[in-house]
Amino acid sequence: MGLKAKWFKHLLKFKFEAGTSRGVYTEKETFILHISDTANPTVFGLGEIAPLAGLSIDYVPDFEQVLNNVCDTFNSLDLEVFPWNLNIILSQLIDDAFPSVKFGFETALLDVMNGGKRIIFENDFIDGRKTIPINGLVWMGSKEFMVNQVEEKLEAGFNTLKLKIGAINFQDELSILASIRERFSPEQISLRVDANGAFAVEEAGQKLAALSTYQLHSIEQPIKAYQTEAMASLSEKSPVPIALDEELIGVSDYVQKMQLLKKIKPQYIILKPTLLGGLQHCREWIEIATRLQIGWWITSALESNIGLNAIAQFTAEYKNPLPQGLGTGGLYHNNIDGPLTVENGSLRYDIKKAWDLSILNY
Repeated sequence: MGLKAKWFKHLLKFKFEAGTSRGVYTEKETFILHISDTANPTVFGLGEIAPLAGLSIDYVPDFEQVLNNVCDTFNSLDLEVFPWNLNIILSQLIDDAFPSVKFGFETALLDVMNGGKRIIFENDFIDGRKTIPINGLVWMGSKEFMVNQVEEKLEAGFNTLKLKIGAINFQDELSILASIRERFSPEQISLRVDANGAFAVEEAGQKLAALSTYQLHSIEQPIKAYQTEAMASLSEKSPVPIALDEELIGVSDYVQKMQLLKKIKPQYIILKPTLLGGLQHCREWIEIATRLQIGWWITSALESNIGLNAIAQFTAEYKNPLPQGLGTGGLYHNNIDGPLTVENGSLRYDIKKAWDLSILNY
């Protein structure tokens, strides 16, 4: 097996203005990695490399040159990849400073090893026998826009909603939560909120107290990342369970992962393979969190269906009953069409539906 890598840029177009506390997305640049076997070019694996502006540590001006350099090095080595040496190759080929690149190569190589059929892991999900419960994501915007999204998610059968907060008037955000709680108990509808670090440290306690009125499942990253002492204090005292998200980005050393979680003691962590350096790094976070009795779930990070497919298959390797954050497949006008479908608040792999890669212009 002689493997060769190349990449293609694809500009994803949002169906609406997707608001977060860091700004509004209307389009998303992503890179599709193609790794083929020179002995059989019809067999190829696809991986997605999708750094996020303002969030990924590898969102750098010369990113395309970085991709070229990694592909050139990979192609020059004439590698043979097997399950036992995959992580060794990844650790030596790609620096931890480029987590999205590592995720793309890892999943493309797993795809190749499984016959180039977009199968990353053989499990009940890929066989169509298991679905993955997911949360319905409500993006920031005007109060009316957010309320309309809530209604759409409820009508679509979601029983866990995640609302992005921190961009509009806080009282308006509370009134949206109140309107949901007036109709549905916590047993009927679970509510998560994601502040994306929007709260100032000095106001976080007061805002968490106000949010607790609505019996929330959790809040993601209430304050900006890397304020370890402040976050540890909030995790200890908060009336709303805290989930770390951005806090994990850039922490690649196993010992540092352990130290961080022991220090902050969050109730949950949220794993985004593109931002954290791939599946092996997520395995380490899960192993540490499990030992420390910290809950976790996995979330996509605005990837196309190529990246979402790999993340969903990885998620299905675990028996985690919590709803996952994998409902982003319907965000784009020009996503890559495939078997992933959302039904009644769950992600399903439709084995009767084939991948259509024509939009990538291979």
